[in-house]
Amino acid sequence: MQIILLDKVVNLGALGDIVKVKDGYARNFLIPSGRARRATAANKAEFEARRAELEKTAAEKLGAAQALGEKLAGTVVKVTQKAGVDGRLFGSVTNLDIAEELSRNGFTVSKAQVRMPNGPIKTVSESTVSISLHTDVVVDVTVSVYGESV
Repeated sequence: MQIILLDKVVNLGALGDIVKVKDGYARNFLIPSGRARRATAANKAEFEARRAELEKTAAEKLGAAQALGEKLAGTVVKVTQKAGVDGRLFGSVTNLDIAEELSRNGFTVSKAQVRMPNGPIKTVSESTVSISLHTDVVVDVTVSVYGESV
């Protein structure tokens, strides 16, 4: 299926690109989330009429993400979990825990934006995770996990 991208999509294209994707990906994800439309003649004409408006909103989103990224860069998130004597946690620190702690510190971050390349943190330690605020803005944050005796 050919679609017109209404937003930048990672590994697919930028705003205004006409790309061919699998039908299910377009119908189940891109079109319902508002990131794309079918590439019909009517939709192409409508897109060209709204192109300046869409580019302006995309630039505003990027600017807001960059501003938040500058504030967030170098932030240390402190999380306390119950841990055993050997430093292993009872449970783990997930992207939801990190997003909630960032929200308590005044940053609006969803759990889907927190990227943990090594999976959940299961020991008392200091780790680096990535926060993907926008497709072009990725910020590294340090997560310090402290153990709480049982």
